[in-house]
Amino acid sequence: LSKEFSSTSSTTAVGTVTSRVTRNGNAIMEKDLLNHEDVAGDRGMIDDIFDETYREKEGPKPPLRYVWRNIILMSLLHLGALFGLTLIPSAKIQTLAWALLCFLVSALGITAGSHRLWSHRSYKATLPLRIFLTIANSVAFQNDIYEWVRDHRVHHKFSETDADPHNAMRGFFFSHIGWLLVRKHPDVIEKGQKLDLSDIKADKVVMFQRRYYKPSVVLLCFTLPAVVPWYFWDESIVISFFIPTILRYTIGLNATWLVNSAAHMFGNRPYDQNINPRENPLVSLGALGEGFHNYHHTFPYDYSTSEFGWRFNLTTAFIDLMCLLGLASDRKKVSKEVILARKMRTGDGSHKSG
Repeated sequence: LSKEFSSTSSTTAVGTVTSRVTRNGNAIMEKDLLNHEDVAGDRGMIDDIFDETYREKEGPKPPLRYVWRNIILMSLLHLGALFGLTLIPSAKIQTLAWALLCFLVSALGITAGSHRLWSHRSYKATLPLRIFLTIANSVAFQNDIYEWVRDHRVHHKFSETDADPHNAMRGFFFSHIGWLLVRKHPDVIEKGQKLDLSDIKADKVVMFQRRYYKPSVVLLCFTLPAVVPWYFWDESIVISFFIPTILRYTIGLNATWLVNSAAHMFGNRPYDQNINPRENPLVSLGALGEGFHNYHHTFPYDYSTSEFGWRFNLTTAFIDLMCLLGLASDRKKVSKEVILARKMRTGDGSHKSG
């Protein structure tokens, strides 16, 4: 990534560090730009910015080592989700609404929580909001926040290399779910151990979740979503378990995985054509705004992960609401001038027709 990163708070503008001239044919645009070290320093971290010095080790790749427990559990989970689909016509409308609510809450635990807040520090959250997002994260059951952040920062810092946990250069299946069915590449483990995760370790809410993660998942991901419909409106226990729990959980997993797979393979690259991630509005619909992936990997610190505000981006609307309620603050945002300069300098030109 280049050093043409800029950050402004949602309330105050950050001072100018450098001024550069960007040329594109006859167009000359003078921009006030911050380099990304300053932006990262403003967030107190740099470990989600691509490391251009990394080189993959020469020689043969390590052999695949299958994790049969995960293969069996994921197969059973998806079979259960298919069974859940067949039960939808028999479910009460309250049960379907409850399943949707559980999906939205769990998704926000990933998108607004482990991703935008903890992985990228793109905004600040008060203690009540951090507690809510931690609970929502356990509903999602996609590894505890500490582990999620570690893997995601490694993904950004070493994107599409052997050190990327879900390296899309290894194909759609691997980047979607296959990476969870085999042992991690040694470089993923090595680089993950070297990250500075002191900010995550210092968050007592995150570390509390990590300490009690397994019981929190049993309660919040599997028990509560199934018990509520059965207890409160006499839904059958089979439907209560297979729709708001199993089917909802499986859809949530795949929505997140599509960001790693489809959004790295299908779509245009208006911000940086030199990197693999793409703009994929369909993924954004399912993942509450996480499919604007070329933008996100170009400007990883932007709290909205997009230049288009609330469009296909429920997570941005949620964070903005939290700011309005005084539960969040200090949203990092890229200026329109810097976005346009970056499009003209490294984009694929698709913004001109779109």
